[in-house]
Amino acid sequence: MPDSSTGPAPQSDAGSNGDVQVVDNPAERRFEVHVDGRVAGFVTYEWQGAGDAGVLVLPHTEIDPAFEGRGLGSILARGALQAARDAGASVVPLCPFIRRYLERHPEEQDLVPADQRERFGLPTG
Repeated sequence: MPDSSTGPAPQSDAGSNGDVQVVDNPAERRFEVHVDGRVAGFVTYEWQGAGDAGVLVLPHTEIDPAFEGRGLGSILARGALQAARDAGASVVPLCPFIRRYLERHPEEQDLVPADQRERFGLPTG
């Protein structure tokens, strides 16, 4: 589990979406995607355990309708998964959006424990 006082470093993605950052908001137990300083969406989380034994459970993702269709959900998913990777944790993708992201990005599937992948419709091999 990352240090809850600071969380992982914000991840930036400048481009046609303006100034985009994924930040950890531990008080709300969620990662947020900010566009030009405004919260455009979030993925809720629960940390279980710590370090290599830690698990990041991702139950729900939301993007504000005003920001839909801009790829921000994928930027947010990538940021949340990177936070788990940086913490040495595995991921439990309860959220259907996060599961679909993982289906499209096999390079991230190693974050889901092999014995849990079938449960989420991911390849077990």
